[in-house]
Amino acid sequence: MIRSQATARRVVRSLSTRNVDWNAPVFKGDQDVASRVTQFRGWVAQAETMAEQYKVAPAAIDFAAAKKSVRDTQLIEALEKLYTSGAPPAENFAWSAEDKADKSAQIEEAKASLAFTQEMIADTEKEIAFMKANRTTRETSATELAEAYPDVAEEIEDEISRREWFKDTVAK
Repeated sequence: MIRSQATARRVVRSLSTRNVDWNAPVFKGDQDVASRVTQFRGWVAQAETMAEQYKVAPAAIDFAAAKKSVRDTQLIEALEKLYTSGAPPAENFAWSAEDKADKSAQIEEAKASLAFTQEMIADTEKEIAFMKANRTTRETSATELAEAYPDVAEEIEDEISRREWFKDTVAK
């Protein structure tokens, strides 16, 4: 039984590391994200180490050997009585509803952010394709430039009508 659990744990661990590319640029682009990923990976490694360490029940305490090596046997007897009579309740962790709701909200926020980022990537790719198709050269006329970039042409016309000749120059 224990052997199959260890095997299952090993398989899950190898699959989880195979499915997540921890060296992906998304984990290294932002220092805060990189720090949190490193912290999470450390926590996972510590949890796995502790799971391996505590997977077997602890050995029974040898009170007879302790009585032989300690002068105050009454202390050992009291500890033995406490050990045999005490039955602490099992410690069960329950994920609180508010923490669960908070994490769900963070996940939804991340999904919305991802959708927005994907939309921005698509828009940027369209803009790059447009700019590649409408490159300006020395032979590009002002009319062709105005047709390709109407917002720039409108701004230029407004500046001319307001007589702002040197608005975009370095030395004002």
